[in-house]
Amino acid sequence: MAQLLYGSGLRMMECLRLRVKDILFDKYQIIVRDGKGEKDRVTMLPEIAVEGLRRQIAVARDVLERDLAEGRGSVWLPYALAKKYPNASKEFAWQYVFPAHKLSTDARSGNVHRH
Repeated sequence: MAQLLYGSGLRMMECLRLRVKDILFDKYQIIVRDGKGEKDRVTMLPEIAVEGLRRQIAVARDVLERDLAEGRGSVWLPYALAKKYPNASKEFAWQYVFPAHKLSTDARSGNVHRH
């Protein structure tokens, strides 16, 4: 995470909110969604962080598979995407690159997610 913060210019919360689909390894880019000022932007993916990031994404996949086996595995989706694509919250592309260690309950919906 430190390599990513330093090499790409990400802010801490931008890094924590990264989703698997926002990492473009082939272009060495990271898409930052809803960053400062609620704007999207593209930043570079430092070459030195690629291998570690690939390992972290493999960890995120293991976490998802374990959660799905336990009947969980969903993540929060922005705006109305959860209604438009009801199964997207359990797709690997939408999972966080750095998933939380614990599950938490969304106060608004009552759904149990991993942040």
